[in-house]
Amino acid sequence: MPQSLDGGDRKLIIAAGALLVVLMLVAPLVSSPQVNGRSGITSSYSPAWNGAKAAFLLLQDLGYDAKRWESSPQEIAGDPKNEVLILVEPLQSPSNDERLAIRDFLENGGRVLATGAAASQFIPDAAFFAEGDPTGDKSEFYPLAPSPLMRGAPRISMVAPSDWHPAAPQHLVVYGNDETAAVVTYSVGKGRVIWWASAGPLTNDGIRDSGNLAFFLNSIGPPATHILWDEYFHGVHGSLLSVFAHTPVMWGAFQCGLFFLVIMVTYSRRLGPIHVPFTPTRLSPLEFVETLGDLYDSAHAGSAAVRIADQHFRFLLTRKLGVATNIPSADLAAEANRSLGWERNELLETLEQCEQIEKNTSQKSASGDEAAVHLVQKIFDYSQNLEIKRTDLQERHPE
Repeated sequence: MPQSLDGGDRKLIIAAGALLVVLMLVAPLVSSPQVNGRSGITSSYSPAWNGAKAAFLLLQDLGYDAKRWESSPQEIAGDPKNEVLILVEPLQSPSNDERLAIRDFLENGGRVLATGAAASQFIPDAAFFAEGDPTGDKSEFYPLAPSPLMRGAPRISMVAPSDWHPAAPQHLVVYGNDETAAVVTYSVGKGRVIWWASAGPLTNDGIRDSGNLAFFLNSIGPPATHILWDEYFHGVHGSLLSVFAHTPVMWGAFQCGLFFLVIMVTYSRRLGPIHVPFTPTRLSPLEFVETLGDLYDSAHAGSAAVRIADQHFRFLLTRKLGVATNIPSADLAAEANRSLGWERNELLETLEQCEQIEKNTSQKSASGDEAAVHLVQKIFDYSQNLEIKRTDLQERHPE
C-alpha cells in the first residue's frame, strides 16, 4: 500500500504550489506588452492598422541594427554619430533631464526622427502645432525643397496637420503644400532632427502607400545605422525581470531554486522504486559465433558462407526494389543504381564474384577463405546501406 505523506512532505508540496501561484501572477508582468486589435498608440509592438510593428520588423529584415528602447534617454551611452532615436507620437512628457539628454544626443552627432505634435516637448527649438483628425482622410504632400529625404519618394501621404508653419529660420520644410507643412528638418549641433506631422508613413496601414516606405528609409539612413525605437514614452519602462537584473534578487532566486531542486532530488531518491541493474550475459552468443566460425574455418567452407550471405542480400534487395528474385546480376545492379544511387559496376563485380565462388565449391584453400571473408563483409556493408536508403526507396516506390 502506498505510504501517506508525513508533515514535512506535505509542507514541501504546499510550498511548491504557492511558488507556482506566484509565478503565474508574475508572468504577465514579466512578459513584454503585446497589443492586438485596434491600438490607441503607434507602438512597435502593435499589429493594428495604426501600429508600427511592420515597420520595426522590416528594419530588422533589411539588416538594420534596430531594437526597442525601453529606458530613459539618459541611459543612451556611446558615440551617437551613427545612431537614430525614433520618437513616434510619445504619450508621456519628458523630464528636464531627459530633454537635456536628447539635446546632448543631437549635439554629439545623433539623429532624432520624431512624429506628431507631442514631439515638440522633446526636441530642441520646436514649437507646438495642432494635429489633424487621426480618423480623417490622408492627404498627399509633395517636396518643397531639395533634400536626401525625397530620394525615391516623389510624394508621401499622411493626415494633414492644422496649419503648421514653423517660424524658426533653421527649419527646412521638405514636404508640404500651400496650407501647411508636413515634414520639417533642421540641425542641432552635429546632429539632425527629422520631424513628421504624423506617424502615417511608418504605420502598418500607411507604409504601403506610394512613396511612404522610401521616405521612411531615407529618414532612417543607411543600413549601418543603429536604431533606438523608443517605447519608454509609451509607458514601457522595461520588464520586472530587467529591473531585478540589477539587484541581488536574481541571484537569491537562483539559490532558492537550486535548494528546491536538491530537496526534490533527495525526496525522489529516498522514496523512489529500487531497480537492480540488469547486465545481460554475452557468453552464450559469443561462444556460438566463435564455434560456428571455427567450423567454417576448419572445413574451408567459405563458399557456403558467401552463398548464404548472397542469397539473403539478394532477397532483401529484390524485395525493396520490387523486382523478381531470379533477376540477372547485371539487371539487378542497374536497378539498384537507378533507385538507390549505388555504383553499378562495383555492385555488379561483387555479385559476379559471389557467383564465381559459389560455383567453385570444390576449391578449398586459405586464399579462397580470405576472398570469401572479404565478399561477406562487402555484402554486409551493402545490407547496411540498404537499411539507410529505406526512406528514399519508399518515396520512389510507394505502396
